[in-house]
Amino acid sequence: MGGRQATARRPRASGRSDLTGREIVIESGQCTGWHYHDVPLMAAVTSGTLTRILDDGSVETHPVGSTFVEPPGIDHVHLGRNLGSEPVVLHVTCALGADARWSVDTPAPYGATPCPCPGHAR
Repeated sequence: MGGRQATARRPRASGRSDLTGREIVIESGQCTGWHYHDVPLMAAVTSGTLTRILDDGSVETHPVGSTFVEPPGIDHVHLGRNLGSEPVVLHVTCALGADARWSVDTPAPYGATPCPCPGHAR
């Protein structure tokens, strides 16, 4: 079959992209502390198993190879914990401005257990 196929192209950005990435390591027995994000984050677990405790008390477990999205805003406070014996390694990507913060520390939500870890991975 002859002919041409239409191609949609994304317009080129005029300047630097705000897309950025970070590797986060949470050692065995450690946690992130209660926090939220101003922008959505996309995360991939490349080592260990991450246990996330959400503001409503629900628990999500993310083993190596899994991905998840952290929604933005104070309505999405959460805590990440490493309950395993090997480090949890996360590769996180988001769109942040040059001076924007990766996360915002916050007290535990009403009725939630305060962070039990002496140090926090950031």
